[in-house]
Order: sequence, then structure tokens, then C-alpha cells
Amino acid sequence: MPTTVHSISALTAGLPLGDIADLFDAEGRPHRPEHATGARRRYRTVWISDVHLGTRGCNADMLIDFLDHVDSDTMYLVGDIIDGWQLKKRFYWPAAHNDVIWRLMKRARRGTRMVYIPGNHDEMFRQFAGLDFGGIQIRRKAIHETADGRRLLVLHGDEFDAITLSHRWLAHVGDAAYTMLMALNRWVSAVRRRWGMPYWSLSKHAKAKVKNAVAFISRFEEIVAEAAGSRGVQGVVCGHIHTAEMREIAGVAYYNDGDWVEGCTALVEHHDGRMEILDWGEEMRRRGAPPAVALAAPVPARAALAA
Repeated sequence: MPTTVHSISALTAGLPLGDIADLFDAEGRPHRPEHATGARRRYRTVWISDVHLGTRGCNADMLIDFLDHVDSDTMYLVGDIIDGWQLKKRFYWPAAHNDVIWRLMKRARRGTRMVYIPGNHDEMFRQFAGLDFGGIQIRRKAIHETADGRRLLVLHGDEFDAITLSHRWLAHVGDAAYTMLMALNRWVSAVRRRWGMPYWSLSKHAKAKVKNAVAFISRFEEIVAEAAGSRGVQGVVCGHIHTAEMREIAGVAYYNDGDWVEGCTALVEHHDGRMEILDWGEEMRRRGAPPAVALAAPVPARAALAA
């Protein structure tokens, strides 16, 4: 049962966006036209998550560059694409965020199978699981079969975050702390840009150095892999913790596609079933692209380091 683009306003009830149907209009014109290139790479499947559109921390410019250089037969949007938590507090929606939505909708219209699995920050879309709009399927979770015959459970991952589930108020406190870290990150990035230095994430570096955050990430990965194994699949793809990873845990392939706030990564499946994490900041450096736009303030997804 497809929904119309004009029912999108119902999806965001309570957000200070008014009627945002135009944001999802692939027939309109983007602020930044698609970059024409004959070197577009094509994959069987692409997974992205934790974009956090509607926040200053979203690296929309890097994601636009990614979407203008990469195609796929199927694309999974694995949650936290739009940050409803932050939009309820303060409206922020620059042209680049609109351009991301335009490109995703256009991709669906061109024949890419698009599957959207809402996360905790865009949970207002979960009530529409099972419906389709604009060629995008909204699902609570999905099973993906790889080219080499493996079955992968695809879900956002907040289902396994005890802090988000049991102590929602604490998750919001962590959200505020993470926002402060991202604000500091914005100034660091601005200085690096001024000196022509490449993209680097202070928040990602901090998480790697904080013992509790490392322990939280490791435990989260183990719990998700264990849950996937109990459901009879060979692997799991998730997002939520803003930490890209590929590893085997107790015989289960664990994949996390990362985010577009700190790491700017995507998970891709090649046509032979081989999986790879693309670090788009590194891709742009190799291409000699200009330094990325700075990270900024709000964004999180969980509470331990709240993203």
C-alpha cells in the first residue's frame, strides 16, 4: 500500500517543519546539481546510516559527494537519517540537507531498490513500517541475501542499547553531552580547513581513546551478533553507534556501516558478495577533493558517548 509524498507531513507531526512534502519531491531541482562523472562506481548493495539531517553535525556535503559517485542495485537507509530529536528542539535545515533527500528520492525513481529502516532519532517513521512512499520501502528490519547466498539481518541497532531502551532520559542527557563535544569539533575542523588540512574527527578520536566507550562498543557488537545468530542468519548489518566495523563474532559476520557525522563511511557489497567499508573522507583525499565542511553541533544516537 503506497503512501503519497504529501503524507510526509504526517510522518513528522510535532516537528517545526510545517508541510515538508516539498523536501521529498524528486521532481524539483536540487540546490546543488548532481555532479556529472563518467567514473561512477556501481555496487550490488549500499548501506548508510546515522546521517542526522537537521543537525549542524551532519556532513551533508560529503554524503552528496558520495551519492554523486556511487550507484547500487539496492540501498538500505539504516536509521537516524533525519534527526527528529534535534528538530523538535531547534529547526535547522540548510539547502545541502534538502539536496541529500532529493538525491535519495531520485535514486528510488531511477530504479534503485530503497529500503528505509528508521532508528531511534527518526522513530516517528516507525509507525509507517510496512508502507512505501516515493519508491522507498519503510521497514522495521529486513533480511538481505548476499550474492554468495548469506542471509544478513539488517536493523538500526538501538533495540540492543539498554540505555536508550530503559533510561530514555539518560539517553537525552548523553545526547546533550555529545552535542557539546560536536560543537568543539566544529571549531577544530574550522581551524584545520583554514590551514588546508584534511578532514579529521575529534569526537571519533576521543571515543577511540575513552576506555568506557571502547568497552560499550565491544559489548554492543557482541550482543547484536549473538541476537542475529539466534535468528538463524549468517550475519547482521546495523548502525547506531557511529563506529564502522567488519568482524566475525562467534561465527556471525558483524557489519556496522558507521555514520555521516564522525567517520563518514558506508558499507557496500560487491557483485560477488564481498563486503567492504568505504571511508569517504579518505576517498576524497585520494581524489584531491577540497577539505570537507566542518562538523558542528548536535547529533548523537546513544548515551554512553551518546551517539
